[in-house]
Parts: sequence; C-alpha cells; structure tokens
Amino acid sequence: MSTFILRTTKTGLATVVRCPQICARRPTAPGRMVRTALVGSNAPSALSHSILCPSLTIPSRRWLSNQRTRQNVSSAALAATAPPTTHSSESISLSYVKGPTDVPLLETTIGATFDQQVAKYGQELAVVVSHENVRLTYAELGQQVDQVARALYDHGLRHGDRLGVFMPNNLAWMVLQYATSKLGVILTTINPGYRLQELEHALNLVECKALVLTPTFLTSNYISMTQELFPELRNCEPGDLQSARVPSLKSIFVVENPLDPSTTEWRSVPGYIDYHSLLSTPVSADSASTLSNPAIQPSDVINIQFTSGTTGSPKAAALTHRNILNNGYLVGKGLGYTPQDRLCCPVPLYHCVGLVLGNLGCMTHGAAVVFPSMVFNAEETLKAIEKEKCTSLYGVPTMFIDEMAHPDIVKYDLSSLRTGIMAGSPCPIEVMKEALVKLHMNEVLIAYGMTETSPVSFITNRVDSLEKRVATVGQALPHVEAKVVHPETREILTLGQEGELCTRGFGVMAQYWNDPESTSKSIDQDGWMYTGDLAAFDQEGYCRIVGRTKDMIIRGGENISPVEIENFLFKHPKVENILVVGVPDKKFGEQVCACVIPTNAQDPFTVEEIRDFCQGKLAHFKIPKYAITMETFPKTVTGKIKRNDLRDIATEQLGLRS
Repeated sequence: MSTFILRTTKTGLATVVRCPQICARRPTAPGRMVRTALVGSNAPSALSHSILCPSLTIPSRRWLSNQRTRQNVSSAALAATAPPTTHSSESISLSYVKGPTDVPLLETTIGATFDQQVAKYGQELAVVVSHENVRLTYAELGQQVDQVARALYDHGLRHGDRLGVFMPNNLAWMVLQYATSKLGVILTTINPGYRLQELEHALNLVECKALVLTPTFLTSNYISMTQELFPELRNCEPGDLQSARVPSLKSIFVVENPLDPSTTEWRSVPGYIDYHSLLSTPVSADSASTLSNPAIQPSDVINIQFTSGTTGSPKAAALTHRNILNNGYLVGKGLGYTPQDRLCCPVPLYHCVGLVLGNLGCMTHGAAVVFPSMVFNAEETLKAIEKEKCTSLYGVPTMFIDEMAHPDIVKYDLSSLRTGIMAGSPCPIEVMKEALVKLHMNEVLIAYGMTETSPVSFITNRVDSLEKRVATVGQALPHVEAKVVHPETREILTLGQEGELCTRGFGVMAQYWNDPESTSKSIDQDGWMYTGDLAAFDQEGYCRIVGRTKDMIIRGGENISPVEIENFLFKHPKVENILVVGVPDKKFGEQVCACVIPTNAQDPFTVEEIRDFCQGKLAHFKIPKYAITMETFPKTVTGKIKRNDLRDIATEQLGLRS
C-alpha cells in the first residue's frame, strides 16, 4: 500500500505523487493508531493545497505536541518525525486533511504587530471611512491608537478587563480594536441589533467594565436603552457608574458622528463620557508604559465575540491574539494583499469577517480598509469601490446579489476589483459567474469557518476553477487539521462520506467565556472543534459543505441537504434567490419547501413549475412539495439567514402548524 502526497504545480494544478514506504509499524497508546501527512508545495500561495493521506489514522494531540513545538516545521522535518503505521490490503482512505505548514505563524501580539506595520508603512493609506469623511495613513492611525490606549488606561482599564463595543462601523471601532490590544483589554463585540435584555445578558456574561456605543443605530436608540438599563447614569460621575443590573460596568463612552450630531440628549446626562474627548485629553506619564506591556502574551484572550444566535442563545467565544492575528494574516496572504490593495468592507466589524479578515487581514500586509457606510448599503458600496479604486470586496452572497442587482451598477467603474471573499453561506454558481463579469472579481475566494475558529478554516485559492469555488469551500488553511466524523459515534468516516466536520489548530478558540460545559461539548480533549456542519472531502482535500446538522431535512428516513436543492433551483431564470427548509408532515415527518424570491414579483415561480424543472434531475424525495413566494428573507445584521425563522414563516403560511 502506498501513501499519496498532493503537491500543487506553478500553474496551480494539483498532482498526486505516490510515496511508497514512508510509514511502518510503530507502537502507540492502547487502542489508538496515529495518522500524519507530509507537506510539500511550490504553489503560488500558501493557501493552495492541503494534504490528504489514505490508509492512516488520526494523530493524537499528545503525540503531535511531543513531536514538534508550536513553531512551524518544514516538510522534511515533518516527514522525519512521521509515525509509521501498518498498511494492509484492507486499509481504506479516511476523511482527514491538513493544511500546509511552510508559512510560519506569527507568534506575537496584535499590538506589537500593529506597531511594526506603522513603522514600516507609516505613509501608506490605512483606513477610509466614507460616511465620516475620514482618511488616515498608518502613522496617523497609530497616533490615535496610542492616545486612546493611554486615555483608556487613565480611565481605569487594565490588562484582562473587558470593554464592550455596541455600534455600527466607524473609525472609533478600528481605533479601539488596536488600542485595547496594546493594553491587553479584551474587546467584546456586541451585535448592534441587540435589544435591552440581550445587551444586559451580554454585559453580565463577560462582566464588561466599560461600554462604547453610538447614540443610535437604525431604529434603536442606545441612549434611551442604556438610561433604562442604568438609571444611575443621571446621578453619577463619569467613570463611577454603580449599576444594580450590571455591577461590573463603570464607564460608558458615546461616539457621536461629527457629520451627524443629531442626537445630543446624552450630553445632559452626567454619567456618559464623550469618546472624542479621549483624543485630546492630556494623559498621565504612567500610561506610556502600558503601550508595550511585556505581560501581554499571544496566548491571552483579546477578543470576545458572541455567536450569531440564529439557533439557541448566543455564547461568548473567547479568542486569543494568536487565534485572530494569524487567521487574518493567512487569509490576507491567500488574497495576495500588498500595500497597494484597498479592501471595500461593507460587512459589520462586530463580526469576525470584518474585524479579523478585514482589519487584521489588511493590517498584517500593509493594505488599506475602506468602510463605505455605517451599515450595508449596495449603492454606497459601489460608490466606494469606484472612488477609492478598491481591489477587494467582502460580503455574504446576499450582499453580492444586492450589489449586482442594483439598477445603477453600470454607471460605476468597478474594474479595479480583482479579488475578495464570499462567506457566510453557500454561493450559487450563477452568482459566482455574475461576480466574475459584473464585478471583475476573477480571483474571488470562498471561505468557510465559524466564530469559534477565528473564523476561517477552509478557503479556495485564487487559481481554483469556477467549479471548485462554488462546489467546495476550498482546502484547509495552513496549520489547520480537519476530519469528517459520524455525527453520533464520532468515528472518522471513509473519504467522500458525509458527516460532521471537525477542525483543530491555531484558530480554535480558547473557550466559551464562563461556560465550561458548552466548551467541553464543542471541543474534545484532543482539541477538535465539532462544527455542527455536515461536510465531505474529495481526493484533493477540497471540502464540500452539505449543510448544518440541524438544517438537514429528514423526510421518511431520507436525509436531504437543502443546499443541494438550492443550488439546483438557482439555475432557473425565475429565481432571484431561494432557500429550502423542512416543514412538518404527519406522514413523512418533514417535507421540502422552497422559499423563493422571484426575479419578477408579478410572475412567481410556482410549485408546479418547480416540480417540472426538477423532474428527472433530482431524486423524487428531494423535489419540493411546497413553494412560497417572499420579498425578502429574515436575516441577522451580518446578512446570515435565520433559517429557524424562515421555517416558522413557511409553516405558518402553509397552515401546517399543529
């Protein structure tokens, strides 16, 4: 039996190399075999391939830690330490892959890396905030970051304290991200769509010491909300809040948009602090030493992000410097970022895509970030791309659909675009094809991940075929291991079988904050993160996401993937967007329902047309029994579809609620 190594040629094409006899028998812990993979690449980027070895079993975390340090190892070194295993004629390929390790991880902190980039790229553009009319170079941004860090220190913020950010995209967001990283203060990102009860829960769960917010966001009035939650603000000194409902909270800073100071009632409440005063307030001599605190380590938690909460109560994922700095760096490297690149980032900063892939992905390569609007707006995004000559664009597929469907898109020169990321949900092939033509994004990548993995664990390559970029989520990110297991037994599956995707590596979060029970359910003793997503690997190590374990439709014992049906129906010219959910059925348990946004509201896509379109092309049990027409889908602020809400809407409209 031979072992195979995937290598990528200079043209980006994967080849399979037969490597006989690199493994032999070796004793292991009782009842456990070990599995490893060799790494080799002459690919055009570090994200071009992952390794898949048949006939081996998975290495234990203890074995790996004994064989190599957390620093990267070369291909030769890894080959030299590979644990041999018995080969037999009955051996079969298993679903296990590992990303390349030839690019070293950054074993430093976010604050230290930011200082290095400011020194290196001081006169290069760092950030543009269109709706605030702001443009800053790295040197100018660095000055603001240091001033705010020292001012926060003088307001009592210390290493390990938590500071909550409750606002849409603005310059203060980015400044606070780097200022807190230099202090070792844990930046806690709070969904700006939260209501009072959700805000109270989030603040108490992580015991925030300070909160930064804007006066309003869309229909929410944060000043009214916080005065209801903290009536003590009316009678306290700034920075000395004594709250009965959130005892840990001491300071609330308000970020007012200088171009729109329409909400000023907060200024008459003594407990609030003007964020902009931090930029001009004299700082103490003691605060200078905080900007290079040697106590801050790469393994320290520096960011807490709440899970989206589309199912169940949101949990607080605790992420370290090492987690998110390296994720941003490696994804930026895969995108080919340089100081000449400008990213148009309409996604929210409270989410990992904006905070990590946006800010950190650009900062680690000296590129610039452009925020086109406070909240996603298709036209403002198109304007910013043209004005700033952006080379990259991020978004979930629904954002790209809105941008490309904008009636004035032909008026904008978008030819500067070359790359970007689609993430958050599967990308239909027709959307990808349209992006290549209308948005000129020939190098657009598909990324897969989750908040708990910082976020990306799989990503396509800039030279991947169109088919690979829509049918898969790419290959494992460098230094990331992944396997597919049976959802119930957790036994690793044969290559190509569908099961639950698990990942392991630098990106896996430290913990769910103050929730050891949930942490232990999601991360096993060997460090594997159980994603809850159904996936399968192919022979080249590409990962195909089938759906969520909870999204799977079970009709009469048949497991049905909604994504498969969605991708097929998206080809029909009457479909602008489509999602498939399971609805209750007395006989089969569940039936398939297609929720359709038609290209023409006056000409809906009927269930009869759907059945005709599917006949002979999909298995009979996958063909939707029901179809409903919708104007829009329920979404989170980040654009993620709330499938549970959609399922409830469909059930209600069809009169199937028992």
